[in-house]
Amino acid sequence: MQHILGIWLTLGYRVETLLGHQQQVLARRRDERGSITIEQALWAVAIIALVGIVVAAITAFVKKEVGKIK
Repeated sequence: MQHILGIWLTLGYRVETLLGHQQQVLARRRDERGSITIEQALWAVAIIALVGIVVAAITAFVKKEVGKIK
């Protein structure tokens, strides 16, 4: 009887340890939730800013050249 009780206690400890580990894994995953979305948003903002700079440079160049034609 003590042998069966020992097995049940050991099994219960292992299950508790496994569940605790799984909760830690889930907590870490929750902490990183949304980080990819934030990274993609920052890249989008950077690309939009770069395109805006290029468009402004081309517009300034074209206006300067049009001014020479008149």
